[in-house]
Amino acid sequence: MHLSTHTWMRPEPLELAFKRASSLGYTSIELAGEPTRYSIDETQALLKKYKLICWGAVTIMYGSRNLAAADQAQREDTINYMKSVVDLAAGLGGKIVTVVPCTVGKLQPSASPHEEWGWTVHGVRQIALYAAKKNIRIALEPLNRFETYLITNTSQALQLIEEVSLPNLGIAFDTFHLNIEEPDMIAALRKCGGKLFDFHLGDNNRASPGDGSLDWPRIIQTLGEIGYDGALAHEAMPPIDRTSRGAFGSRQLEPEPWTVDQGTLQFLKDHASGVFKEDYYNGMLARTAEVILPLIQ
Repeated sequence: MHLSTHTWMRPEPLELAFKRASSLGYTSIELAGEPTRYSIDETQALLKKYKLICWGAVTIMYGSRNLAAADQAQREDTINYMKSVVDLAAGLGGKIVTVVPCTVGKLQPSASPHEEWGWTVHGVRQIALYAAKKNIRIALEPLNRFETYLITNTSQALQLIEEVSLPNLGIAFDTFHLNIEEPDMIAALRKCGGKLFDFHLGDNNRASPGDGSLDWPRIIQTLGEIGYDGALAHEAMPPIDRTSRGAFGSRQLEPEPWTVDQGTLQFLKDHASGVFKEDYYNGMLARTAEVILPLIQ
């Protein structure tokens, strides 16, 4: 196992993100799935400069991106978007793409359960087939019930994996989401077994590991016992203290207005967040490294 980090939680130049990660002992990156933002050649040069590898990328599900949409053209656009994320990961030598099937924050269905499930199975199959040709594994990520209504636990994810029936399709296990949804998170990890393709780090309160109540030594031990040897990807997104106690959010967030594209801004707001201050964000990644690195070295 090795320590990795996502990049979507703070909009910033890639070089700043890579330099920070490298200096703190991270060894890989899981890129935000926005292929139009990145030059493959320039990103490869930065990875080499900071002695990092690309573990993969994650789909950024805002706006009309939704495999379960009632509109066929919308579903097809989403499949094409996800294929472009596969191309990004493959072009950088990545191993996985984490797929969230539906729009984050969409909590009401647009069609019958039977229809939406069928569309999702079809869409994930198309993406996994495409990814297989590029030696990329697809990791399906369950989210908690407050961010999606479809695929909120490992049993549902494993059911979809069984129905798609392709060897390069597995699970991305996020401890923040699944400590909410699983009655026994350790048992859920064991149930994933060899289908565990990616692992996202966030404590029970979505703070960095060690700043909540999860038992990280036990979690890491369990990962070893089931044979997981991939990335442990930092994905903390703590709640913003907008009260007078937290200086109305100013201790965590950059002053507004934020110079961020509308899609990214909406995605951050959908996570009840905004643009973190650099020193605050540095501390989050440092805390993850402090807690996790001794458990895997």
